[in-house]
Amino acid sequence: MLSVCVCVCVCVCVCAAPIRGLALELSRLSGYEEMKCTVRNVFPAPRVTWATEPPTFEDLRPVTRMLADKQGLYMVDSRLRLLKGQSDLVYICKVATPYGGPAWTASLREREIRGTQGRDLTIPCSAPSYLNHPSLEWSFSGGEDPSHILTYDSRSGRSVSTAPWDSHVELDGFRVPFGDGSLRLMDPRHSEHTGSYTCRFSVPYGAHTERTDVTIDGPDGEVTPRANTAVSHRALKGKDGLEEKKTA
Repeated sequence: MLSVCVCVCVCVCVCAAPIRGLALELSRLSGYEEMKCTVRNVFPAPRVTWATEPPTFEDLRPVTRMLADKQGLYMVDSRLRLLKGQSDLVYICKVATPYGGPAWTASLREREIRGTQGRDLTIPCSAPSYLNHPSLEWSFSGGEDPSHILTYDSRSGRSVSTAPWDSHVELDGFRVPFGDGSLRLMDPRHSEHTGSYTCRFSVPYGAHTERTDVTIDGPDGEVTPRANTAVSHRALKGKDGLEEKKTA
């Protein structure tokens, strides 16, 4: 008897829209402070996790919403309330896809410090442990459009500052590879240097941002009211043809 074997091959094509960016910001619109982590146009639905540095013993209870549009692409909105009594925490949002692509990570810390006109002031900025050999950028906003202060290139180990900041700032380039990107503000002026300073460490698929609101007291203790730096967000609402998926 002649035996016949028939082999059937089935090909399955899986389409994926990889993560191309991750946004993390502080929101105050809901009546309390919360971190908002956002990803757009991704498929399949990713997994979002939160952490803090240093780690905390309190349970983190984020609320994550995933909305799929008519093409099946997801927009992810994950929010985490700030923990009370722990003002110096770094909040870390990590987004990963189920098919094994690179995970994206973003983290944020905000603080306020005061200085005195004419006295050098160090604005701290430290990279979390998950960043290795990051590049660094500093910028400033005094209520207007942000101005660039300096850039540190991790490949060359050099920093370049822009006018008029080059005569007022100093960065220790030997400390940046070890996660210390603190900026020394020299001879600060009350009217020129009160505002919001932002440092941003970045690597492929990851970034850490620290935003410091600096108040420089004038020669007679004069203080300039700090501009409201709260970020405005539009509420995430379902639309026709959208599928809403909620996870706690």
